[in-house]
Amino acid sequence: MLAAFDSGGLELRKRASGAMALRGRFPYNKAAVLSDGGRTGRPRKEVIASRAFGYRVEIPTEDIHLLIGHSYDRPLASRGAGTLSLRDADDALTFEAEISEEMQAVSYVRDFLAAFEAGLIRGLSPGFRIPPERAVPKAEDVTEEDPSEGMALIRTIFAALLYELSLVTRPAYPETEVEARSWEVSGGGVVIPRKPVHAVARWR
Repeated sequence: MLAAFDSGGLELRKRASGAMALRGRFPYNKAAVLSDGGRTGRPRKEVIASRAFGYRVEIPTEDIHLLIGHSYDRPLASRGAGTLSLRDADDALTFEAEISEEMQAVSYVRDFLAAFEAGLIRGLSPGFRIPPERAVPKAEDVTEEDPSEGMALIRTIFAALLYELSLVTRPAYPETEVEARSWEVSGGGVVIPRKPVHAVARWR
């Protein structure tokens, strides 16, 4: 599974019932730098296009989770549990989660709330997979950056299968994850060699 990152505009409020309401948004069409290219390589950027996550988001029966740090062992809410709602629009995917008083008593949730209040967790990272080409012929596209702006390769994702949203401290793009993405420029041209990536190393 792959991931992207944004500051998320996260907001946490206490309700009269004692539950916590957590809201956030992941903006579309915003370039994220996955790699600066190092000393000799080219920078690599990624853009999630408008409503790229729409397929699973628009099917209410498809369960999507809200996690801490991409860990399914540390869930905060989910659509299946009725504690996570999602709204897709051209500009962003927004969510609202309810963290009950019972969940607030769980140790890892207490740790998350303390870290959030301290300003240590401010990022939102969606975990997703690219659909097979037989299902979506052009789910992604790689182009070269305008030379007047830089020399990066820009990967645009038009369709992705969203499985979870995670609250994180900062973006984390290990080299194995960057290499797991496709970096072949559409229509021929430069091809970035892809190192073999063991299946276990592709994502958490």
